[in-house]
This record gives sequence, C-alpha cells and structure tokens, in this order.
Amino acid sequence: MLKFEEYVEMANRAVAAIEYPAQPSGLYEPVAYAMSLGGKRLRPVLALMACDAFAGSPDRAIDAAVGIELYHNFTLLHDDVMDRADMRRGHPTVHVKWNENTAILSGDAMLTMAGQYMARTPADVLPRVLDVFNRTAMEVYEGQQYDVDFESRNDVSEDEYIGMIRLKTSVLLGCACKVGALIGGADMPAADALYNYGCDLGLAFQLQDDWLDVYGDPETFGKEIGGDIANNKKTYMLINAIASASGDDAKELDRWLADNEPSHRAGKIAGVRGVYDRLGISEKAEKAIARYTWQSLEWLDSVKMDEDAVVAFRDFATMLLSRKK
Repeated sequence: MLKFEEYVEMANRAVAAIEYPAQPSGLYEPVAYAMSLGGKRLRPVLALMACDAFAGSPDRAIDAAVGIELYHNFTLLHDDVMDRADMRRGHPTVHVKWNENTAILSGDAMLTMAGQYMARTPADVLPRVLDVFNRTAMEVYEGQQYDVDFESRNDVSEDEYIGMIRLKTSVLLGCACKVGALIGGADMPAADALYNYGCDLGLAFQLQDDWLDVYGDPETFGKEIGGDIANNKKTYMLINAIASASGDDAKELDRWLADNEPSHRAGKIAGVRGVYDRLGISEKAEKAIARYTWQSLEWLDSVKMDEDAVVAFRDFATMLLSRKK
C-alpha cells in the first residue's frame, strides 16, 4: 500500500492529464476550471486504495478513479446552481464565473466524460463496475430530489435525513470503494463490505460537513460559513433543532426560518447558531459523526486484506474525522 499522499498525487496527476477539446471553449473551459480547483480527491483515492489492497497495484483503477471524480464534480456544478452557492473551494462557482446555462451544460459534458472514463475499466470486470456506477448515479439523483423535497417541509425526521444523505453523498464513497475492489480482484463479499465502509464513512463525512457549515473556518472549509442556515437547508443540525426547540428558542427559530431577507443574512446565521448552542446541537452532531465513523471501521473486520491495507483504511477514516476547522 502507498501512503495517502501518494494516492492523492496519483489522482491529481490523472485529473491534470485529462485532455479537453479546444472547441467549443464555452463548453470545455468551465469543465477544466472546475476540475482545476482541487478538492480532497477522496473518492478517487478510495478507488485506488481499494484496488491496491487486492491487486497489489492501483494502476488498474486509475481510469475509474478519474471517472468517479468527474462524476462527483458534475454533481457539484449542478448542486451549486440549485443551492445558489457563490463559492466552491475558495473560488467562484461556475455559474457565477460564467452563468447558469453554462454550468448546466458543462455539467452535462462532465457526466458523459465520467461515463467514458468508467468504460475504460478492464473488460473482465467492466459489466459489474458499470452496474455499480450506474446504480449509484441514480441513487445520487434520488438523494438530490429528496433534498429538494425537504426544503418545503418542517417535519423532516432524522431518519429521513440520514436516508437522504446516504443517497446524495454516501453511496458515491461506497461506489468508489467497491469499484476499486472489484477492479483489484476482490470477491463480492469483500467488495460489499468495503462498499458499506465507504457508505458509513460518507454519512460521517456529510454530518461533519453540516457541522462545518455552522462552526467551521471559511479559510479552510473552502466556502462561506452559514450558507445552509441562510437557505433554510434541512441539515442534521436544523432538523434536530426543530425537533428539540421549545419556548423562546422555538419562537426564535420559527422567526428566522420565515426571514429570507438578504440584508438579514448575517443576523440570521448568528441567531440560528445561538439556538443551536443553547440546545447542544453541536455536541449531538459530533456524537453522530463519531458513531458512523466507528460503524465504518467495523466493516473492515470482515474483509480479508493485509494488515497494512486495513491500517490504511482506518487512517483514512481518522483523517476525515479530524477535519474540524
């Protein structure tokens, strides 16, 4: 097994090597821009690690890793349009730098490019890999629709929310693990166990993202703090606050949820965060993050891998959990 930084470097080199047609520039320049903004490359790294754990080399999974990263960034382009997000990884989003039509069309191009890269998977495992990838893609869309549906509801339960983020976020991490394992030659029980590891880790990752949107440092978080609050996004934080607030806290929360005046944004973020503080929502979220991270680690016990591979996946989870500010 390589070091985490070596997998990241390998993924970055492969992403940097993507060849974009010169024309029409209005289609491909935004794609190149989005892919150049960096990011943690978590999904391609998981694919490379999983392949390496069974095949002894990550090289067989490099095209699939790029395909998964293209697909992930395609979802971000469309997400940013739907969420009206202005910043991504510390830079203007594509729909801000260009326009919404460009973001939608360039995102479509990224989706097709992702499929092209996935199709380069070694022929002996291609049908199984494409089945996992395509099923995951549909689940991501389902998760996004649930997320949209939740915007008009104030009775979303915690279980419903966990189900939504599992589809919207977690299954793609699970997909990366399973695809890499299959390409590496893992049997189906091992590939499924790594899939579950990735899914539970993805839940922890998204819950931490919810936490960071309230309590993180925008310099290291890569986007403006408080966007979820300003847009009344049904996050783990807000859902639990609505469920547990009473008296003055409930009244204040209702008042802020009804206030969508842009000039009140800073006050709304501070006010809702104050409610969270009084209700102990931060502590509740951190316990959930730790719980799902622990569940993800338990799946590793059922996978027959060399000890250095098990350690690598445990270290990966620890690295994600330590992402606080």
